[in-house]
Amino acid sequence: MNTIYLPLFIAIIFEVIGTTLMKFAEGFTKPGYTVATLACYGVAFYCLSLTLQHIPTGIAYAIWSGVGIVLISLAAWVLNGQKLDLAAIIGLAFIIVGVIIVNVFSKTVPH
Repeated sequence: MNTIYLPLFIAIIFEVIGTTLMKFAEGFTKPGYTVATLACYGVAFYCLSLTLQHIPTGIAYAIWSGVGIVLISLAAWVLNGQKLDLAAIIGLAFIIVGVIIVNVFSKTVPH
């Protein structure tokens, strides 16, 4: 992995953890989960800001949100038993393909 992607990877992981914890915070009524959610988002946005020093905003955000959507969907399936139908799985596959295309073929992404 190119080192400029490391902060983006960390941002994605903490955003996914924060979003997953938000479900358990139950509308921010559980203080422990609320604090953990906010801390994860703080780390995620800090790392995203580091990424933006090297990767264009639109590209970084496309990668962050695309990979995040897929990982959060998987986390919700594993941790909350949320089901994905065929259309959702196909849509998530398109997101993955889109992120790959941007990273492999775009000249705006540092290689």
